[in-house]
Amino acid sequence: MFWMWFFRICDFLCRFIPNRARRDYVRRVKLFDWYRKYMALRGAFPELNFRHAKMVKGGWNIGFIIDNKYVFKVRKQPDTPVSHEKLLLQQRVTAALKPFSPLKMLDIQIFDVGEYTFYRYPFIRGHNLNHFHSSTIHRHRDLWGHQIADFIYKIHNANPKEIKDLITPEGDGWNHNDLCNNIIVDKKTMRVTGIIDWEYAGWGYLETEFSNCTRFSSAMRKSGIGDVIRTEYEKIAKQHTSCLDKSK
Repeated sequence: MFWMWFFRICDFLCRFIPNRARRDYVRRVKLFDWYRKYMALRGAFPELNFRHAKMVKGGWNIGFIIDNKYVFKVRKQPDTPVSHEKLLLQQRVTAALKPFSPLKMLDIQIFDVGEYTFYRYPFIRGHNLNHFHSSTIHRHRDLWGHQIADFIYKIHNANPKEIKDLITPEGDGWNHNDLCNNIIVDKKTMRVTGIIDWEYAGWGYLETEFSNCTRFSSAMRKSGIGDVIRTEYEKIAKQHTSCLDKSK
């Protein structure tokens, strides 16, 4: 609820800016026109319960968690360099890779709501892994490292025919490309349950995927989970190779 209240308070304070042009600028650029987007969403989906809506902010978008059922995301600014085609590409890639994933992935739907383009996916309950303290990550790093390594192996080596046209010489498999910020853990079972936010997914190098597991989190780097992920990946790859050899 923090961001929702923060933006509500900032929007209220904007009323005291005497210059109308400046007031409109702050609401549009600094507050991302959040209220107009939120109200457009409410008007488009009257069947949903907005009473306990939550707001999230990160990267090139802002989002609204509605009724703990759906996440709706929209670009912060109209000129954000993420086109409608990019959203369609994200939808296409996730749909093709989902059958290969051992963890929950997103069913993405795209909606034009007035002048805004939202994309929606089911809300995955849990806690972002990189928000845990480094000591907690260290304590669970063997379990989480194995789950993440298994996910990386199965996605990176997937071969969905639906997106073969996206394969380029620059890469050796499919990547999420932003894992560090988007690994969801169930706090009751302390297991990784899902991977969210596939905006940067695509064909790439395995080393990039490994690096991005801990790149944006000092707690994750300090925990040593990055080394566990690499080690577990190597074990999984060897097991797979051994099974293939035996089947020949």
